[in-house]
Amino acid sequence: MRFKFLLLFFIGFAVYVMPQTITSPGGKFTLTFKLTASGEPSYSLQMSGKPVIKESKLGLKIQDKPGFTSGCVISKTDTSSFDETWKPVWGEVKEIRNNYKELCVTLTQPEAKNRYFIIRFRLFDDGLGFRYEFPEQPELQYFTVTDEVTEFALAGNHKTFWIPGDFDSQEYRYTTSRLSEINAYEGKNVDEIGVKTLTADNLIQTPLMMKSDDGYYMNIHEAALVNYPAMHLAVDRKNFVLTSQLVPNAVGTKAYLQAPFTTPWRTVIASAKAEDILASKLILNLNEPTKYTDVSWIKPMKFVGIWWGMHVGTNSWNYADVYNVDIEKTDWTKLTPNGHHGATTENTKKYIDFAAKHKIGGVLVEGWNIGWEDWSGNWKENVFDFVTPYPDFNVDELQKYAAEKGVQIIMHHETSSSVTNYERRMDAAYRFMKAHGYNAVKTGYVGKIIPRGERHDGQWMVNHYNYVAKKTGENKIMVDSHESVRLTGMHRTYPNWIAAEAARGNEFNAWSKGNLPEHETILPFTRLMGGPMDYTPGIFQTKMSYYDKNKTECVHTTLTKQLALYVTMYSPLQMAADLIENYERFPDAFQFIEDVAVDWDDTKIVEAEPGDYITIARKAKNSENWFIGTITDENGRNTSIPLNYLNAGQKYVASIYMDAPDADWDKNPMAYKIEHYIVDANDVLKIKVAPGGGAAISLMPAGNDDLNKYKKY
Repeated sequence: MRFKFLLLFFIGFAVYVMPQTITSPGGKFTLTFKLTASGEPSYSLQMSGKPVIKESKLGLKIQDKPGFTSGCVISKTDTSSFDETWKPVWGEVKEIRNNYKELCVTLTQPEAKNRYFIIRFRLFDDGLGFRYEFPEQPELQYFTVTDEVTEFALAGNHKTFWIPGDFDSQEYRYTTSRLSEINAYEGKNVDEIGVKTLTADNLIQTPLMMKSDDGYYMNIHEAALVNYPAMHLAVDRKNFVLTSQLVPNAVGTKAYLQAPFTTPWRTVIASAKAEDILASKLILNLNEPTKYTDVSWIKPMKFVGIWWGMHVGTNSWNYADVYNVDIEKTDWTKLTPNGHHGATTENTKKYIDFAAKHKIGGVLVEGWNIGWEDWSGNWKENVFDFVTPYPDFNVDELQKYAAEKGVQIIMHHETSSSVTNYERRMDAAYRFMKAHGYNAVKTGYVGKIIPRGERHDGQWMVNHYNYVAKKTGENKIMVDSHESVRLTGMHRTYPNWIAAEAARGNEFNAWSKGNLPEHETILPFTRLMGGPMDYTPGIFQTKMSYYDKNKTECVHTTLTKQLALYVTMYSPLQMAADLIENYERFPDAFQFIEDVAVDWDDTKIVEAEPGDYITIARKAKNSENWFIGTITDENGRNTSIPLNYLNAGQKYVASIYMDAPDADWDKNPMAYKIEHYIVDANDVLKIKVAPGGGAAISLMPAGNDDLNKYKKY
């Protein structure tokens, strides 16, 4: 009897220590979970029989208690399947399928008073998501995370597209190198970043894009970042193991938590095709659905704005050229205007008129509110009040004028990173917006964070960004955050968080060494994996010497590549970022910006290679119109674009905005030509793309007049 009992015990024990394995719904991926001999949880991931992630450790360290890293036994495992199709409020496609196999492992730590936690894996046919879950229990209530030891042990010395692991900024040029060659201190143009926190030469940021020598592509990021710091990655340059590195708070720890709690998902997306990486909706699927019952007020749009003039030096944010002011005591009507303030009533009306004429939905106005004279990077708490306009900006008059023209004015809240000040004034600011007809706000976080010592990507600030999304949602206001944490799919939960910057945008081309021609071919594989980016495309006047003969800065693209970005750089909030007088110089090219949609029913990733080229076709929401963008890096190329996704039997007018034969991003960037043809689903467009160039194509159903007007391709 004793022998039988022991035999059953060991058989049962063996069941729990044996590796746990699941496969993705279509059988493409295999996930294996196991415990090491010392009870350390680990996982590995294979794709079509090839290792993507070799055996990698899991766990968290916590303060003053044993960590969730070893001494574990498996007390329970659950597997399940899930398959649904859901419709995003806005997006790149009309419907998204959420189909996965799940493994849920409950781990108990006998030597820690039987404390337990859960690791939940979801395996899709495009990759893996996993997270840690901490149920409430007597031995786990409040706890402080000091480190997360999640590993991604890679199968080789991959080609990697990376930026330095900075806790305060993502505004770096990308470097392409082997994992073994990464040196964050030698990242490109580190000196151009105003507020930065670099702590180690082997620290890089997510989303991280890689390509293996045997030709598969992999992206590592996170989903549903809530009440937790952003994840960076420490690189073991000899063994090619990436380890999670959480952004610390002001006192050096990583996160203050209370059970029950779930961490963000860690995500691994992989495929033999680069196009599949861009098409993945895994990160969105790992976020919670929105709880909004009314989403009619969330309206994707294009906009122009009083903004680029400040970057090129023709306008200023500040009203007067005085400094060291106090917003509570200064009489702004007694200050002498500097003569080049951009946000005036007269100038705003010009932008409203232009927007109305060209069917542009909104006008952004930066520099409308008092306080810019004191915005000097002095870590000052009380710089802006977000409700008081300058004397030359008549809020009531412009509210009426914009409404008559059918144009929406977009509010601007630059917090100067004084987040405590913004949160104190937030309710008043949103009441002011609602009272004056504003339903969208662009927030900014330039500078060092107040409360002092916190980081842009730390837990405290992550909570703030999510709080802003929640508060603006309660007020039926859309938000576009700049200098915020990079997105992690939270726009599924808060669809009013309609865009973010959180990367090196087009503005850097106006006053720095700029963005290399490859930049826009990398961003969709990195920053945009987590959500849309307000990149501010559409710069037609690419040489800054146009404004000042002594300037050498330039936009590192051709004019038609700027048009193509409206398709390849996805955002439901797209700015026509140049000065309106520059658009008036090129009305035929501006027609594409006027026509292109910002919300889509379908998206086809036609071709893609990170760092080299991208071609994307998109079908406009509730329309038969398609738009195509193709871009390249510093190398010119010839591309063939099939149209087999068009409706069979339907004729379309293809308007092709392309580089002129002698165009070049550096030597002749503004040279372009426009051609029109009749096409159908059987055609393949042959396009020559200049170095640093691109092409933008609109495809609209042809009428009888079109068939007589244009020749067949």
